[in-house]
Amino acid sequence: MSAPDYGALTRIFWRIGILSFGGPAAQIALMHRELVEERPWLSEKEYLSALSFCMLLPGPEAMQLATYAGWKLRGVPGGLIAGLLFVIPGALVVLALSLLYATLGAVPLVQAMFLGVQAAVVMIVIEALLKVSKRALTSNLAWVIAGLSFVAIFALQVPFPAIIALAAILGATLSRPAPAEPAPEHAASPGHTLRTIAIWAAIWAAPMILIHIAGGGLLADIGLFFSKLAVVTFGGAYAVLAYMTQEVVQDQGWLTTAQMIDGLGLAETTPGPLILVTQFVGFMAGYQQGGLMLGLAAALVTLWVTFAPCFLWIFAGAPWIGWIGTRPRLAAALQGVTAAVVGVILNLSLWFAVHVLFTDLGEAIFGPIRLIAPDPGSFDWRAGALAVLAGILIFRLHWGLPAVLAVAAAGGALLSAL
Repeated sequence: MSAPDYGALTRIFWRIGILSFGGPAAQIALMHRELVEERPWLSEKEYLSALSFCMLLPGPEAMQLATYAGWKLRGVPGGLIAGLLFVIPGALVVLALSLLYATLGAVPLVQAMFLGVQAAVVMIVIEALLKVSKRALTSNLAWVIAGLSFVAIFALQVPFPAIIALAAILGATLSRPAPAEPAPEHAASPGHTLRTIAIWAAIWAAPMILIHIAGGGLLADIGLFFSKLAVVTFGGAYAVLAYMTQEVVQDQGWLTTAQMIDGLGLAETTPGPLILVTQFVGFMAGYQQGGLMLGLAAALVTLWVTFAPCFLWIFAGAPWIGWIGTRPRLAAALQGVTAAVVGVILNLSLWFAVHVLFTDLGEAIFGPIRLIAPDPGSFDWRAGALAVLAGILIFRLHWGLPAVLAVAAAGGALLSAL
């Protein structure tokens, strides 16, 4: 079949962008139906090879898969169309919700509704933990890596990037990968790849250079932080949330813990990649320091440095997908990273749970070990009841996330009124 024209490409990826609710699994399934089943723009082998490649990369794998599909069909312009249309609808919705949250968040009724949202988020993260663990923990080595990763981040506060790097090393060196297959011919020369990297690295860095020339400040801090985050977001948004929350709440002081959890709840209700929660963080940090205009500028900077790297990874790496698929050590490294993500998401689940369910938190220190110590007397029964309700809707009735969040928010408002 001949490649679609730009009009058809735009229409289909706009459709994918506005329907891409439910996280990466649902988004990947939606693209498979649209691009492989309903209109054979990609073969099954091409789609699965691209998906495996995107799982190796930092950043949102579903957005990168969309970018690859556009690139495969219409080159770099097609990749830009597909990638941007996957992000823009959700980004606009998150920006609108962020503005409403910033202006109405102090209203008692809104606060009560967000108590329900926070309780639901605890169960949503637990659901993500169970899904990832089923896929990732397929060997004894994977269980060991997951356990060590949990202890490292929960009890020893080892930085997330270090955990990911060590997990990749353990996976690559201790597993028993299959023999390497003959490498196919490359679709691009090393020189072409280096030029692509240079061009997109310059595009990624250009706004940051201009911001530093203009005086830096909060926008420079936000751009630098989220640029760093874009390089270590292996395993999806849930895996990096604990690291991001620690930096944003404890080290930078841009947001409170409750605001971070609320932001994740807002991002869960929108189309597009869940990592759009970073846009909420950037907007709120700017809004609280300098009002609406700084908030909008911070949201734009955050979006740029979060998603520009995705185009770099795809446009530089896509021609090499066939060769990468024959490298078993790379696959083994990815399996190690995926196992580590289970331990990291378990830490995130516990971290969110204690912050939502208890109002007073302390810390227990045993040498290098530092543990969260909630005060049992500060348990919030309302949050506990709403979390149970959300758990029933998710695990027993299998409701979609937007509906669960809506019911939990309504439940929070009702309990507050009572």
